[in-house]
Amino acid sequence: MITVLGASGFIGSNLAAHLTRSGIPYQAPARGEPLTGRPLGHVIDCIGLTADFRDRPFETVEAHVGRLPATLARCTFDSYLYLSSARLYLRSSAPAREDDPLGFAPSEPEDLYGLSKATGEALVLALGPRGRAARLSTVYGPGQKDTFLALIMEEARSAGVIRLRTALDSEKDYVSVDDVTDLLVKIALGGRHRLYNIASGRQVSHQAIVEALAAATGCRVEVAPAAPSVRFPAIDTSRIREEFGFVPREVLDALPALAAQA
Repeated sequence: MITVLGASGFIGSNLAAHLTRSGIPYQAPARGEPLTGRPLGHVIDCIGLTADFRDRPFETVEAHVGRLPATLARCTFDSYLYLSSARLYLRSSAPAREDDPLGFAPSEPEDLYGLSKATGEALVLALGPRGRAARLSTVYGPGQKDTFLALIMEEARSAGVIRLRTALDSEKDYVSVDDVTDLLVKIALGGRHRLYNIASGRQVSHQAIVEALAAATGCRVEVAPAAPSVRFPAIDTSRIREEFGFVPREVLDALPALAAQA
């Protein structure tokens, strides 16, 4: 049995759909539903805030950390997989590996997200072998909202122009939600490690993204004057490649279909 926490969100809902298709028994408790007094099996915790964390710092910490101590201490489960973030590597060197030391600056608002996720990781890993964490890079797929890709695809569709506020050479790692859900189940049911990077292992530039969207939609692209370059460290994916034979989907191949659905 798998218990999906946060099944109403983007990743959680896709995970529930994947489990249904795979015929794997699962339960998806509603928000606020009591978890004590019943076996949870293998928990996959998808609860979290993403795009609006800068404007909601208190809610961000509550979502990533606030409920965890009581859940971990009072509930009955076989294992607990906590969804963390590759934003923890914001100040790391490339390629970012699971066992690398992490750096944070509490005075920087951008680091609040990583600090709260790192705290959640630490609580779950304190369980010993039953606790695991997966650090996800930028997840894409149908139904995504309020992400960089979702916003520029909506601009391309509705306005016919993409207006970038970051430079064309900005880049990050994109991983398909279908790849994510498949790996999460494998890790929860039998992962050999306690920390996993879930990423494509490939950096993709804004330029490559907007060129693919322009070809698919005919939109124009504008870049704000003096737009800053934002580059996240490349992420090492050797652990999931070696353990699970992982071969990632390519985000540029998926963009035409995603843009048509936006």
